[in-house]
Amino acid sequence: MKKHRILVLLLILVLCMGIIACSSPEAAGGYVNAGNGQSLKVHFIDVGQADAILIQGPKGENIVIDAGNNSDSEMVVSYIRKQGVKELNAVIGTHPHEDHIGGLDAVIKSFNVDKVYLPKAVHTTDTFRDVLKAVSDKGLKVTTAVKGVSIPLSGMTAEFLGPVGSEYENLNNHSAVLKLTYGETSFLFQGDAEVESEKDILKSDMSSKLKADVLKVGHHGSYNATTPEYLAKVNPKYAVIMSGKGNDYGHPHKEPMELLKSKGIEIYRTDEEGTIVAESDGKSITFNVKPDSHNYGTEKTNTQKLYTDSTGNGLIKGNINSRSEKIYHLPGGAYYDKTVPEKWFKTEQEAQDAGFRPSSK
Repeated sequence: MKKHRILVLLLILVLCMGIIACSSPEAAGGYVNAGNGQSLKVHFIDVGQADAILIQGPKGENIVIDAGNNSDSEMVVSYIRKQGVKELNAVIGTHPHEDHIGGLDAVIKSFNVDKVYLPKAVHTTDTFRDVLKAVSDKGLKVTTAVKGVSIPLSGMTAEFLGPVGSEYENLNNHSAVLKLTYGETSFLFQGDAEVESEKDILKSDMSSKLKADVLKVGHHGSYNATTPEYLAKVNPKYAVIMSGKGNDYGHPHKEPMELLKSKGIEIYRTDEEGTIVAESDGKSITFNVKPDSHNYGTEKTNTQKLYTDSTGNGLIKGNINSRSEKIYHLPGGAYYDKTVPEKWFKTEQEAQDAGFRPSSK
């Protein structure tokens, strides 16, 4: 009788241990928190012709990727606070252009931050210096965002797949490319990575990790990103494009839009819907808005028109103003004669590829 009781107790103990093990997210399927009522939220914040993204993990972990222009600082901080965020596990500046890191110093100043990630690329603007000062004032150090570096998290995984190289002439190609995985779902954030960066990632050991359900399309939907080869490797179900309504660059461009359409990929656009929120339970992804059109933008000027003097030198003036905004001025423009150029360009496209935007006058 005594032996029978001991056997029964042992059986109950084994059954209890089995139930506990099976209820563990890591044991059931090899991933964390999937399908247990906790969710991952990714907020693609509408900051016009710029990027700002908030990631809220299933275990209360928070990440910010870019924070819009300088003028977006207050709005971005306010939006993050309204989501109940008090601490950021990671702040990522994809690359040193103002439309990505303009509000990053305000974010760093406004929240408790564990780590700051930036690619190994520098810029001479006040905007970039403001970010570095905010990092220093908080007693933090910059961790280099480069392929193979992972962000320490418990409820999800995050790894940089790019940049692969470090000698890019165009700052866009230094963009930190982040792969985020929660359960069976994944997101790929491209920053402004262009064709050169995409090709390097495809040739690297990161290529096998590119597959993702959601692609944040590179460089606001520009023609100089999202090649057919790269898109085929990512093979997303959904694409998110962050651009400003009626922007001067014509983003998103015809080439990527037609490519996405041909693959049957659902598109979500901040220029058409405003802020977009994607939510994952670890098995499927839903959005707060319906899919948008595959319409592409129209550039307001002929960006390939040549502006040169008789000797072939460029006549378009590139200048960085007092707010660290990179502006270019065409001959005959209201401020052209008054502008002291820091760079000269032959075409508007050349100026835009260097990160300059057209003067409003």
